[in-house]
Amino acid sequence: NKIEHRMFSFITQNWRARPLVSYQTIIHLIANTRTATGLRIKAKLTQKTYPTGIEISAEEMAKLNLNPDAFHGDWNYSLRPQ
Repeated sequence: NKIEHRMFSFITQNWRARPLVSYQTIIHLIANTRTATGLRIKAKLTQKTYPTGIEISAEEMAKLNLNPDAFHGDWNYSLRPQ
């Protein structure tokens, strides 16, 4: 996601090596990040529990419209609608 890549450097600058001692600290630091051009981040903590260990079959993966990026396409890709 291009916006995540763009914002991550600003988020890490905002942290400035502060200890991430709680979820509230992390959410607060992320939510208070701004760029010089005025881009802001919204952040909130969800208490929802997500199932783990779910595996996607090769057939299901093949159905996805994944477009790998030229740089590390195994990590960076776009998922486009069918």
